[in-house]
Amino acid sequence: MDEAESLSHTKWECKYHVVFIPKYRKKAIYKGLRKHLPEVLRRLAHYKESQIEEGHIARDHVHMLISIPPKYSVSQVVGYIKGKSAVHIARVYGERKRNYAGQKFWARGYFVSTVGRDEGLIREYIREHEQEDRRLDQLNLLD
Repeated sequence: MDEAESLSHTKWECKYHVVFIPKYRKKAIYKGLRKHLPEVLRRLAHYKESQIEEGHIARDHVHMLISIPPKYSVSQVVGYIKGKSAVHIARVYGERKRNYAGQKFWARGYFVSTVGRDEGLIREYIREHEQEDRRLDQLNLLD
């Protein structure tokens, strides 16, 4: 338990592989957001005392390896990140004509898997996914 975190009376190591998508898998949205969104997601995770340890924003989905303290459920943290980031995206990148509290940016639901001894494999998968996306982006620049 060398990597274990601690709360006042608890030692913990709770990591999850989380994947979620934008509504209708809109690919165009990432042109301007792709560079800006990782910092927003990291900041929002930090507000829930969580840490995104690895992450990648692909064209039509988000991958992250996130560490969440046991006092929060995965659904609380992912719901918070998706909800607050949707409001942020709407305010910064969307029209400012209406209240964005109910704005829907992300599709409902998400994939989550607990990370145990497979942490290295999941980190490698996320990194390889990012490299493949970069390669595809380079090919699209040639078109």
